[in-house]
Amino acid sequence: MKEILKEKENVDKTAHPNTKDSLKSDLKRLGLNRGDIIILHSSLSKIGWTIGGPVAIIVALMEILTSNGTIIMPTFTSDNSEPSKWENPPVPRDWWPLIRKFMPAYNPDYTPARNVGIIPEVFRTFPNVLRSDHPISSFAAWGYHAKEIVKDHSLEADLGERSPLSKIYDLNGKILLLGVGHLNNTSLHLAEYRSNYKEKEFRDTGSAIYVNNKRKWIIWKELNHNSDDFNKLGKDYEIKIGYIPKKVGLATSRLFNQRDLIDFAVNWMKKNR
Repeated sequence: MKEILKEKENVDKTAHPNTKDSLKSDLKRLGLNRGDIIILHSSLSKIGWTIGGPVAIIVALMEILTSNGTIIMPTFTSDNSEPSKWENPPVPRDWWPLIRKFMPAYNPDYTPARNVGIIPEVFRTFPNVLRSDHPISSFAAWGYHAKEIVKDHSLEADLGERSPLSKIYDLNGKILLLGVGHLNNTSLHLAEYRSNYKEKEFRDTGSAIYVNNKRKWIIWKELNHNSDDFNKLGKDYEIKIGYIPKKVGLATSRLFNQRDLIDFAVNWMKKNR
C-alpha cells in the first residue's frame, strides 16, 4: 500500500510522463555525451513518473554513452556490516552475536543492494553488468571500463585508494546526480581518504564473506566516514565554479568532473573539518 501511495503521488505531480527519449534529451542538455564515464546517484521519484521506470532511465543512459562509455552505480549492502554500528534502525545488543554468526555471506550475483534506490538495484541485474567484491561497499559497472572499475576491490580499499572511486578519478570520469544532492555523492568519501583533518581515524568493522568457499565473519579497519558536511561542501564547490543545475524530468540534476570536485574537497576538508 505504501508503494502504491508513493506512485500515486508521483503521478499526481507529473503533468506529462517521462519517456526514454525525453530523458535522453534532458541528459544530453545536462552535458552527457557518448563515451563518458559516469558514476550515478539517483532518486526515481524525484524524476517524475516515467514510462518504464528504472529500466527506461538505465537504457537512456546506455544509449547515450554507448558501449564506448561506462556507467557505475553504488550497490551497497549496509546490512552486511558490524551490527553494533547500525543506526537506521539500531538493533538490540543481544542480537549482535547472532547477526555476526548467521548473516549470509556477500555474493555479487544475488545479494541485493540496500538504501541506494531502485535504479542501482535494477541496474545490477542487467546483462553485462559486473559487480565488485566488497561485501559492504560494492559498485556495479557496465561498458568499456567495467572490468577495470570493479576489479580487485579489496576489503581495505572500501571507498579509498584502489576502489572503484579512485579508478573513476584516474579515468577522469564524471559524477551524475539525478534528483539527489551532495549528501548522496559517494565520491566525496574518496576525498576523506585523501585529506587530513581532525577526528579522522580508522575503526574496526566486520562483514560476512566467503573464504575458501566457506562463510566467515571477517574484521578489518575502515575509515570513520562522515557525510554530515557534504551538502555544504558541494554548495561551496558549485559557487566556486558557478554551476547551475538543470532538470532531468522533474529532478534537479547535476553533472560534474569527479577529479575536479575531489581535488577541491580534499582542500576543503583540511580547512573546514
